[in-house]
Order: sequence, then C-alpha cells, then structure tokens
Amino acid sequence: MTAPAPRIIVADDPTAVAEETAARIAESARSRVGASGRFTLALAGGTTPKKAYELLAERPEVPWGAIDFYFGDERAVSQDDPESNYRMARESLFDRQSIEEGRIFRMRGEMPDLDAAARDYEAVLPDALDFVLLGMGEDGHTASLFPGLPAVLETERRVLAVTGAPKPPPRRLTLAPKALRTAREVVVIVTGGAKAAVLAKVLAGPLDVGALPVQIALGGTFIVDQAAAAALPARLTQSGAKSEEKRS
Repeated sequence: MTAPAPRIIVADDPTAVAEETAARIAESARSRVGASGRFTLALAGGTTPKKAYELLAERPEVPWGAIDFYFGDERAVSQDDPESNYRMARESLFDRQSIEEGRIFRMRGEMPDLDAAARDYEAVLPDALDFVLLGMGEDGHTASLFPGLPAVLETERRVLAVTGAPKPPPRRLTLAPKALRTAREVVVIVTGGAKAAVLAKVLAGPLDVGALPVQIALGGTFIVDQAAAAALPARLTQSGAKSEEKRS
C-alpha cells in the first residue's frame, strides 16, 4: 500500500512549533465558523500542545463561542489528576478564555467501565471532527494508539478503551483510527532530537501502521522542529512539493 504524502512544516524549536500550531488552529477555526457556524476541535496532551494552547488563548480573533472542544485521548484518572489531559487543557486554555462547560466534551477516564465510557464518548462525537491535533511518542504512537495493540487496527469503532498501554497508566481512552481518518484536518506536532529517528521512519519509511500508529495521520500536516527533522531526507525538508518552512 502506498502511503499518502504528508505536508511537512519545519520550525526552529518547540516554541516556534507551538506558535505555528496556534496560528493554524486559529485560522482553521475562523474559516470553518465562517462557512458552517461551528468548529469542532480535538485536543492532544503533552508539553508542546500545552504551550500552543496558551498561545491560542491569547488570540482575540478566535471565534471562541463557536468552538466545541473534544479530546484525542485521556488517561484513566480523575479530571483533577496531574496526569489528566483535560486538566492540562483546562488550565492552559479553557480557564483563560472562560469556555462554557457545555462546549467542552471530555473523556470520562475516571469511569470504572472504560468501554462504557468509550461508547458514551462515541455517542457525542461528531461524524467528522473539523480539526484533530496529535503528538507522536518515541515509539511512533499517537493519541493512545500504541504499536502492537489491537486498537491500532480497529476499523469500525471511533472511540476505544485501551488496556495494557506500555506507558503508565496502562488504562486509557482514545480516538480510534476511523475518527482520525475522517477528520477534515489533522495536524501532528513533533519536537526533540529523541524522536528524529522514528519520525524519519514514519515519513520516509514503508507504511506499517501496526508498528508506527502515527502513520494513520500521513494524509495530514506534520509540524516539527529542527531537532526532530534532523534525520529526514532532504527531499522531504528541502525540495518536497508538500514541504515548507515555518511561516514568517
């Protein structure tokens, strides 16, 4: 199977990646709200996304009242746990813009029955999200879709309970591949030299979603810093038709 060609944006450092990400979300939100009156955004966890959310919260042009917020994954913890993706988003974005609770659709990681929580979330998830923000781990995972786990190859469900994740905690909720593939726009952000070798396999190697789940998002945009891009072939970062430098 031939992998789709991703669009690659190389920024200087993690801060520049966060700036580019915030700008892209703001631009997409304004465009989509102008066309349909609503923008559905699925958020990622992690350090770089947190910085992007802080920067996004400073943008007055964002149509905050027309955005519905969802999540790409969540750990099986309470909403106030330091490991909660919801808590991170609340502190870095929601509280800063006084987002209405009715526009925040969090995954209920605290529920004892995670499969029931997954089905509940599936029921409120739109048929196609407008924008999904993802990260990538050093093992090539994205959201809570880890290499070798059955969730990576699921084709029917849109939200899944995950058990046995190799990173703690082992129990999680995640958007399934189908939800990622049907999204109107997907952006993957990757920073740091520790991920350079894996990113090169993801973008320049053979298609193997079971081993590199983030390849599910190859049809989207990858915003990476110089360190993460260090092992990419020149054809992808310099002369590729779908590559570009960070916008000035």
